[in-house]
Amino acid sequence: MTLLKLHAIEKRFGPTIALDGVDLEVAAGEVHAVIGENGAGKSTLMNILSGAFASDRGEMSLDGIPYAPIDPAEARRAGIAHIHQELALCPHLSVAENMLLGTEPSAFGWLDRQTMFERAAALLREFGRAEIDPHVRTSNLSLADQQVVEICRALARDARVMLMDEPTSSLQRSNVERLFRMIQKLRDRGIAIIYISHFLEEVREIAERFTVLRDGKSVATGALSGVTDAELISFMVGGRPSPAASPRPLPRGEGSVVLEVENLAAPPRVHSASFVLRRGEILGIAGLIGSGRTELIRALFGLQRATATRIRLHGSFGYLSEDRKREGLALALSIADNITMSRLSTCARAGWLNLRQQAAQARDAMQRLRVKAAGPEIKVARLSGGNQQKVALGRLLHQDPDILLLDEPARGIDIATRQDVFAEIAQLAASGKAILMVSSYLPELLGVCDRIAVMSRGRLSPARPISEWTADSIMEVAIGGSA
Repeated sequence: MTLLKLHAIEKRFGPTIALDGVDLEVAAGEVHAVIGENGAGKSTLMNILSGAFASDRGEMSLDGIPYAPIDPAEARRAGIAHIHQELALCPHLSVAENMLLGTEPSAFGWLDRQTMFERAAALLREFGRAEIDPHVRTSNLSLADQQVVEICRALARDARVMLMDEPTSSLQRSNVERLFRMIQKLRDRGIAIIYISHFLEEVREIAERFTVLRDGKSVATGALSGVTDAELISFMVGGRPSPAASPRPLPRGEGSVVLEVENLAAPPRVHSASFVLRRGEILGIAGLIGSGRTELIRALFGLQRATATRIRLHGSFGYLSEDRKREGLALALSIADNITMSRLSTCARAGWLNLRQQAAQARDAMQRLRVKAAGPEIKVARLSGGNQQKVALGRLLHQDPDILLLDEPARGIDIATRQDVFAEIAQLAASGKAILMVSSYLPELLGVCDRIAVMSRGRLSPARPISEWTADSIMEVAIGGSA
């Protein structure tokens, strides 16, 4: 039985066409995957469903009744819960306050704090994360734990339809499995779930049916069991040739040492890390979330206090944060400002900024990375999450450092353009750049790196050539086995 139905949904933002005729039907008790490239309209569609935007044209119905929420509060009352790709938490509030925001228990007009914390603790236990303290301030949690809070907040509402926009982007596999078990329980209760993910293997694991968006239109729908991955990618990219199955570069010769680290420590997460990075090399850092991978890169860039027996550096650093919303971008500024801000000298003279030159340099970066936007003057806040990630990478390319520290460079980037990003990284290495890259997705590391080292409980294993690793051997070291 169809619970949610959308027909001919359209949405424009000035000259930008975000949605240009989307049809979607989701049944009660169904997990329906919405697939598409960055900029295809997935997040805009979710925002219309959750009341953040109003559609310009089209019709929506919920359980056969016309549905057109005027704001998110009305959507929530109708039973729509939205888990955003970018975390939408209040960092100064506690875990419990965030989870029950707007639905706080009260008695005689007074907040019942004890009941609130008990409910939050019960939700965390149900999700399998009882160790998260509901009293702690949310800003003190890791990015992965904040994602758990975001998911539990959606579960706290009596939802009929749950919108999940990249809900696993910051979760390690054990938490992904917990989430999938929870989704199965919700599905068994008759809740409809719209699931967005760039990982097709994840989509196939949890969803039954799919709809593909391309350039704001719904271009294909059906049962996932009836299509191959190649067919899905073809629907996503249209007539454009899809990238190769693996971005693995040709072997490169050994260059000169540009970074040598011995016994680096950054308490409490990093206890000991030693490695050598050479010019023209991509060195991958694998490991579970919380193992100290991110803290290692942040310590190298000076964002965390660190100690080391010896660090030798020959060149300049550039850093790409995994948290583009809080650290990677100035969302209120334009694409051009974001791309050039770390090296304004290339488009300024005598203290004056040449706006025409700045825009031309930004356009070059946008074309290089295929950023979907009307022009470099568009504010970054108006871009999709994946296009925001590409702008952050574009600034790093414009900065032109000798050593690139990349923390989850493909986070939020769709399957059809992820290969392009890694082809760009491989090209940077081929031009002599040295790259240190953290990724949670093992096929990325195995596909693009020359060597891999594994973080486990704050200790970095010796780096070994890619030919000596498999996904199984990496996980064995990551969970505490010997390297």
